[in-house]
Amino acid sequence: MEPPYELIWEKLASGGVIPFLGAGASLSCRPKDVQWKSPKDNFLPSGWELAKYLDDRSGYPSDNQLDLLRVAQYYDGVAGRGGLDDELHSIFSRAYLHGELHQFLAELKSPLIVTTNYDTLIEQAFAEKGRACNIVVYKMSAPLVSVKRAGAAGWEDVDPQRLALDLSSAPTIFKMHGSSIPGSPEEDSYVITEDDYVEFLTRMSGQTALPAVFGEPFRRSHFLFLGYGLRDWNLRVILHKIWKDWPRKYASWAIQERADPLEREFWKGRKLTIFEMTIADFLVKVREVAARV
Repeated sequence: MEPPYELIWEKLASGGVIPFLGAGASLSCRPKDVQWKSPKDNFLPSGWELAKYLDDRSGYPSDNQLDLLRVAQYYDGVAGRGGLDDELHSIFSRAYLHGELHQFLAELKSPLIVTTNYDTLIEQAFAEKGRACNIVVYKMSAPLVSVKRAGAAGWEDVDPQRLALDLSSAPTIFKMHGSSIPGSPEEDSYVITEDDYVEFLTRMSGQTALPAVFGEPFRRSHFLFLGYGLRDWNLRVILHKIWKDWPRKYASWAIQERADPLEREFWKGRKLTIFEMTIADFLVKVREVAARV
């Protein structure tokens, strides 16, 4: 089954789609058949590679069963939260080469882009295009979000229920699981340990994780998931909460290389269709449609 390319492009071009960027979006621009080993490499690690790196440095008794949340939790216990954040900053604060997907999204009218990645590839793409954007980052240390408004030099911390943004004047990037802040490691925020996820989900229940200003676009937009494994229970809980708080009548789509039948059935009941293909192949088709319009 092929995605509805014309419909997706029409909605992307008019701002009617919210792209959600998962880990696969960042990995789509790294060399093939090369394994990441350390922060010295010029591309980003996969979740497994990051877990392996933290595992090796912490002495985590993994027995080769590498779960990033658990390994990060153990590293936090061994080195302290500052030690864990320093490791993550050394990896995610660098200016890596962003890919075609990030360039494509930086050209669109999408009022809101959501990512659970810690890197700054999408921000770099906007800067390269000369487009100002708002950046909103979930803050681990307090029930706040850090905001860098379009054209502003610095960051401000804001109650997510009181955040005021004109989404029509500049696109907004919402970094739902935190982010590295290049040049300001003390401002970094990462949802990466088991405790972090528990806290994040608790704040979601208490309406202090997602800015209220995003409620209207969440309610009135299609969602396009790029680079996610939709079996992830954390993602399922987050989306369940979004759909519960902001009931939607719009279908969602996911571009995913592989999906099992159980995954398909689970998401079908939530008006989300999975299309098995690479992000690169999807972009080729969408650009072909855009060129004809």
